[in-house]
Amino acid sequence: MPNQATGTARALQPDIVGRLAKFFPLATPVRIPIKLSRANGNETAFFQDTVIEFGTSREVLFALDRPLEFADRVLLENSDGSLHAEASVVAVQYHPERTVVAARFLKDVPNWIVKP
Repeated sequence: MPNQATGTARALQPDIVGRLAKFFPLATPVRIPIKLSRANGNETAFFQDTVIEFGTSREVLFALDRPLEFADRVLLENSDGSLHAEASVVAVQYHPERTVVAARFLKDVPNWIVKP
C-alpha cells in the first residue's frame, strides 16, 4: 500500500491590486517604482513611494499604506524622469492597512510604457 502524506495548504494572499485591475480590461502587469505626491493646485507634497502594478494607456493601478479618495489629484514620477504626470483617482478599494488606487492621467502621456 503506498504511503500517504498530508500537509497543510497555505492560502496565498490574494493580489489586491489585481482584483481592482479586473475592472480595467486593458490593464497590463508592470512593476514601475514611483514617487507619488499629492497635487493641490500649484503645490505638490510628497506622499509615498510605491510601485505601479498595472497600467493601461490612460490609467495606473497601485497600492498605498495611506488613504487616498476618489478625485484626489496625484503626481507620479519615476526615478529616471521618463514618467512625470498628473492623474486623478478614479477608483479606490480600502483594505486593512492598504489602499488600492486606480488613477487616470489628466493629459496624454506620450512616453508612457503601456500602449493600447
